[in-house]
Amino acid sequence: MADPSSSGGLESDGVRGGSLRLPPIVNQTMNTASNSATSASRSIHAIAMHSCVAALCALVVSCETARAPISVPVAPPEPASVVFQAVPFSALPGWSGDTPSAALPSFVASCRTLMARPESAAIWQPACGAARAVAAHDDAGTRAFFEAQFTPYRVTTADGIDVGRVTGYYEPQLKGSRARTDRYRYPLYAPPDDLLTIDLGELYPTLKGERVRGRLDGKRVVPYWSRADIEAGKAGLSGRELVWLDDAVEAFFAQIQGSGRVDLPDRSTMRIGYADQNGYPYRSIGRVLIERGELTLETASMQGIKAWGRQHPDQLPSLLDENPSYVFFREIAAHSDSEVEGPIGALGVPLAAGRAIAVDPRFLPLGAPIFLATTEPLSKVPLRRLVLAQDTGGAIRGALRADFFWGSGDEAGRNAGRMNQAGMLWLLWPKASPPSITPRPTAR
Repeated sequence: MADPSSSGGLESDGVRGGSLRLPPIVNQTMNTASNSATSASRSIHAIAMHSCVAALCALVVSCETARAPISVPVAPPEPASVVFQAVPFSALPGWSGDTPSAALPSFVASCRTLMARPESAAIWQPACGAARAVAAHDDAGTRAFFEAQFTPYRVTTADGIDVGRVTGYYEPQLKGSRARTDRYRYPLYAPPDDLLTIDLGELYPTLKGERVRGRLDGKRVVPYWSRADIEAGKAGLSGRELVWLDDAVEAFFAQIQGSGRVDLPDRSTMRIGYADQNGYPYRSIGRVLIERGELTLETASMQGIKAWGRQHPDQLPSLLDENPSYVFFREIAAHSDSEVEGPIGALGVPLAAGRAIAVDPRFLPLGAPIFLATTEPLSKVPLRRLVLAQDTGGAIRGALRADFFWGSGDEAGRNAGRMNQAGMLWLLWPKASPPSITPRPTAR
């Protein structure tokens, strides 16, 4: 789970999801003519999504101090609905050429959560039960399973747009220590005891899933400390250090990604994941460097920003403070009962490299299989495969927005950093019922 005020991948103009993102570098246009079903075969289901920005603003302003209000990431206006159009599997470009058995363990992992929720258990029981009988590594059998249990639905906006934006994120490989040393001196913190999470849905049902963060100042709820305040020691986080890293820039990007694998001096590995956030919206430091003329649009990638930070160590702290968002972590234990090995996403299950995406759960249900048609980073090479909607992110906003999980390590980071592609989505939904969404919080 990436910083919920970010997009989950690399630097951009977004507020994950997701994370750091660049404005579109590559914006491929896909031919969608062959992906449309005939009008007789389409079953259109619209799910209305009503804006609550005005009510949120009223609540936020009531908590305001002279410094800053408690902030909720606010995205640009979005379509009021998502439309699902039923199509045959033959309408999915590349469906017959995929290796869907690689996604089957991720679907089984989703089932554990879906079956545990009363509101979704009945819908998913037939498919989840049948999945247990599918042989591992059997692409033909897995493809037949999905075709027997699911109906594909082309995802569009209410005005008929079916091409959206696909970015990437990854799990950094870090070097750190559980104790502070001269080398390891940049902390990642566990959530502080005085951080309050206010669920606005408990006060106003129409704001279900919306939350703000704050702290008590006497009898008043005020904004929690910003990044600059935390770095200046105002939050009093001594004793909450979860792990110490060897690089300030890597510590910053670990917060953007919301997860990481930390190699410790004793050669053991510690996995960390998102636990909470201070309530401020993400601000792209890549955009700050572009505006200052320090980097160009082409060089303001994660790699370019890291290089700039190492060349300008004296200016780095003030640059990082331009992003007021701050993420807190928890240590993640291995899931011994899962075939999938990866960081834990918003659904609460491990994410498989290349088979998981972050979505906006107001439009696409967490846990569901999604067929994704996009292209490889900075290219026109097709990337078409079955993935699972298992994560979220603050910049992953709208029905046609996805963040593709590349896995762990440097190569995954390079792919994630370059990915900013056009893409299409098809929701695979159990045949017994039309698609439905039970809204889940976008930030935990």
